[in-house]
Amino acid sequence: MEFLGLGDNKVRRTYGALWFKIAILLVLCSVQGALSDSNYLIGLGSYDITGPAADVNMMGYANMEQIASGVHFRLRARTFIVAEPQENRVAFVNLDACMASQLVKLKVVERLKARYGDLYTEKNVAISGIHTHAGPGGYLQYVVYIVTSLGFVRQSFDVLVNGIEKSIIQAHENLGPGSIFVNKGEILDAGVNRSPSAYLNNPASERSKYKYDVDKEMTLLKFVDDQWGPVGSFNWFATHGTSMSRSNSLISGDNKGAAARFMEDWFEETGSRSAYSGEVAADGIPRRVSNLFNDRHDNHHELLELAASFQSPPGKPATRTLSVARRVRGALRQADKPGFVSAFCQSNCGDVSPNVLGAFCTDTGLPCEFNHSTCGGKNELCYGRGPGYPDEFESTRIIGERQLRKAVDLFNKASEQLRGKVDYRHAYIDFSQIEVTLTKQGGGSEVVKTCPAAMGFGFAAGTTDGPGAFDFKQGDDQGNPFWRLVRNVLKTPGKEQVDCQNPKPILLDTGEMKEPYDWAPSILPIQIIRIGQLVILSVPGEFTTMAGRRLRDAVKTVLTSGSNGANVHVVIAGLTNTYSQYITTFEEFQVQRYEGASTLYGPHTLSAYIQEFKKLATALTSGKPVAPGPQPPDLLDKQISLLTPVVMDATPRGVSFGDCSSDVPQNSTFKKGHDMVTVTFWSACPRNDLMTEGTFALVEILHGKDTWVPAYDDDDFCLRFKWSRPSKLSTRSQATIEWRIPQSATPGVYRIRHFGASKSLVGSIRHFTGSSSAFVVA
Repeated sequence: MEFLGLGDNKVRRTYGALWFKIAILLVLCSVQGALSDSNYLIGLGSYDITGPAADVNMMGYANMEQIASGVHFRLRARTFIVAEPQENRVAFVNLDACMASQLVKLKVVERLKARYGDLYTEKNVAISGIHTHAGPGGYLQYVVYIVTSLGFVRQSFDVLVNGIEKSIIQAHENLGPGSIFVNKGEILDAGVNRSPSAYLNNPASERSKYKYDVDKEMTLLKFVDDQWGPVGSFNWFATHGTSMSRSNSLISGDNKGAAARFMEDWFEETGSRSAYSGEVAADGIPRRVSNLFNDRHDNHHELLELAASFQSPPGKPATRTLSVARRVRGALRQADKPGFVSAFCQSNCGDVSPNVLGAFCTDTGLPCEFNHSTCGGKNELCYGRGPGYPDEFESTRIIGERQLRKAVDLFNKASEQLRGKVDYRHAYIDFSQIEVTLTKQGGGSEVVKTCPAAMGFGFAAGTTDGPGAFDFKQGDDQGNPFWRLVRNVLKTPGKEQVDCQNPKPILLDTGEMKEPYDWAPSILPIQIIRIGQLVILSVPGEFTTMAGRRLRDAVKTVLTSGSNGANVHVVIAGLTNTYSQYITTFEEFQVQRYEGASTLYGPHTLSAYIQEFKKLATALTSGKPVAPGPQPPDLLDKQISLLTPVVMDATPRGVSFGDCSSDVPQNSTFKKGHDMVTVTFWSACPRNDLMTEGTFALVEILHGKDTWVPAYDDDDFCLRFKWSRPSKLSTRSQATIEWRIPQSATPGVYRIRHFGASKSLVGSIRHFTGSSSAFVVA
């Protein structure tokens, strides 16, 4: 009996412990459920949109001499889709491009409707540009934006439409239960105000509410899939994509594109580790390749002997798929799970420069004149300096890395979960004739109007990021007789337009210029997207700092008037859905610096935006629809292109495409983190094949005795693909590949490869590849 009694107590204790463990498990499960409560379907996608890397003028600086001739790193379209099961959904696309294009969006939506019906429309799809000034132009439909690219460039247009569509399809196919978290934080050293004199014209009482004359806050979304865990992040932060100068000719995503590439590589390296350990190499490039191999050779002589056995072979034919298959980050390498997608989106960057050291005169080294940004009365000598001055690539890396570090910190600490409905409102508005009701200071109200688009004299002066030419200067509210005569050859503005745009002296009356087709847009899209407590304001232009603050505050006031509105996060997505240049405050417009001179629709442009966005916000909170507005024009059939096609490619007699014309020296050893390897190949025009989702340049490392493994490609910051021909009409060309060996490179035997495509006189395209001799990295 005693034994039975002891056993009975033992059983009780066993059951008690079991129930205690079950209770703890239930509590933990309930807590975990609360933390990972997947109230949305989420999907992310990414696709290559790198345009023609030769002959095409770059979009942004309007410098006709800035012609693409290679790749710094590739451009991408990155998409997130958020949906409520069986309810509303939204798709947001971030482009490594200067801005969105109305025509591009029209054609993307047409394709989406053909594929998905009314699931994705112009109302719930937003397409936003990061504002890099180092991407090919010619993809917008209005004359003033494609003059320097010699008109419309179909190749630039098609790669954008295709890439955006494919990124959305990928995001749609990745849709699954997941959660979204939001976080905010400040970056103090990634942007300065490039027009401080205009900012100072805003009321002192308003300026006193803010610590800085630019917005320093980054807002980040963290996407967590129930199955795969973290799958991506999108953030919004205001700084211009002008770390790369107006003389750069390599395609580049500038600082935001670089930050996106760095963060995607960072996540690939850290995997499921949640804490950021600062794993960014001394050169700013996340360590990616350094841990690929364990079979390292410590014997330098052995490495040299191994490298000597691989001399550069002749160029040889290749397949199109070979370039894709050898990509370091190719889709084939991520077939088991979705790749991590990180986007660094643009916000109200209108007067924000990444050239944080300030603007200086190139002749004297002294600061530029404050009000007009001139040097001895000339704007051409005043340039902003980035943190890596005089190396623009280094400035790009530094500003990109500063955004990366904050984004990683926000990503790791994000804990506020988005909850609530997914909704949106969209309307087309004719901004050339909006009546705006303004409240007077002493009481009462007045009705003012916007104007047809026009650009002022200060527009031609450019900015400290990219000065203009001739005798224009920022802050010009008078104009001059000579340039008025030149203007009148194109279009003389009438008195009503002159009065409406006052005090802007009109240089180009673009809104009233219609030959051969519209020079500037008049019908613009405005859009609000809501995901729980996050609200995205899609604006078709560049808002200055104070203009963006006023718009955000006005919309937030409407949104917080209802229930659960106090916790609303409002962000501005700049350069979205189309492009209509700048939006300043009324006070900044009076100063007529570059931004004011480029505010198309007159001094009340911002007031019009605020009025119309408040209407959308009111409809959003009340659950009511809005009128769609007038449909914008589709000018695709009217486009004119003067860019000459590629006629044919050729090489010298006895030389094949892909042959090395300048190889690495035999028995070469290069030091990581210090040296640069340069190889030149006989090549062909990159316009023959954009190598979409492939690569023009590749660094391979030898694994074992005879297996070459991709290590770096033309999507890496440290590798540059430069293309050139001896003269504009020459059929011969060369590709120079420069590899700045990062400190994180694995010691071993390497070689450099080039992929390309040549065009024969009869028009056929033949792909080729070439390889350098092998060399040692120590």
